[in-house]
Amino acid sequence: MQAARIHAFGDPSVIRLDDVARPVPGPGEVLLEVAATSVNPSEIGLRSGWLTEILPVTLPYTLGWDVAGTITAVGPGVRGLAPGDPVIGQLDGGAAAEYAVAPAELLVRAPQRIPLRDAAALPIAGLTAWQAIDRARIRPGHRVLINGAGGGVGGLAVQLARHAGGHVLATASARSADAVRRFGAHEIVDYTAGPVADAVAEPVDVLLHLVPDSGAAVAGLVRPGGVIVSITTEVAADGVRSEQFVMRRDPEQLADLVRLVDAGVVAVDVAGVRPLAELAAAHADAEAGRLRGKTLIVPADGGQG
Repeated sequence: MQAARIHAFGDPSVIRLDDVARPVPGPGEVLLEVAATSVNPSEIGLRSGWLTEILPVTLPYTLGWDVAGTITAVGPGVRGLAPGDPVIGQLDGGAAAEYAVAPAELLVRAPQRIPLRDAAALPIAGLTAWQAIDRARIRPGHRVLINGAGGGVGGLAVQLARHAGGHVLATASARSADAVRRFGAHEIVDYTAGPVADAVAEPVDVLLHLVPDSGAAVAGLVRPGGVIVSITTEVAADGVRSEQFVMRRDPEQLADLVRLVDAGVVAVDVAGVRPLAELAAAHADAEAGRLRGKTLIVPADGGQG
């Protein structure tokens, strides 16, 4: 089979498409025919070598953390899953390939409402958005500013914040504005047109900071006693509870997200689909800011699982 691997850390050119043996599931594991994986900023950081101290990996390393696929074989001790089951999950790598081995405990049933391939956009982005909303403790009527709503996490955060009863203000460029509006944002702030602070007329109760900058330009928009939750840098403001966090893997929360997708509450936005051979180009485009939302990476068979 083919797998997209790195043999060294560096720019996107270190990603190689290798011919490797199909893996065999061990105890507690399943073998997946991969329908898709996705491009994630954290994986780009790992490939670049920025995260080696906190996420050490052995080279050569197969990329691909998000996975959607169909089980083709199960290892000893696996209960509740069988060949033919469509599943999704977050792995420690290996999904940027035609087949991947995964611990059964990390997988949940895939949504039935959307194509299996598209469900690969859900695990990491969805869990990050879910946990950010949970930490923000949004209540009905809260004014919620989502800084970075045009990204993969942002689109899901808009929907979850609205589902929690928030009045959602979303920063997005013109390229992403229509998608963010479809997800339910009440107000769109075009951050490319001028300072965000100039476009927000009233203080907000919650700031979800999803972009890799200091957040200083928007921190002052949060009212005293409000909340800032950041998935990137720590953002502080006087009289405001502030929290920066790193998403944790949680299959139970992922299963809850699947139920929201199947109920029509949450839509999964796939902005682009590329073959496995173009993973390096997708990384390069992501680093250059040319990608919107979630880009999926599919094997040569088209990723239908």
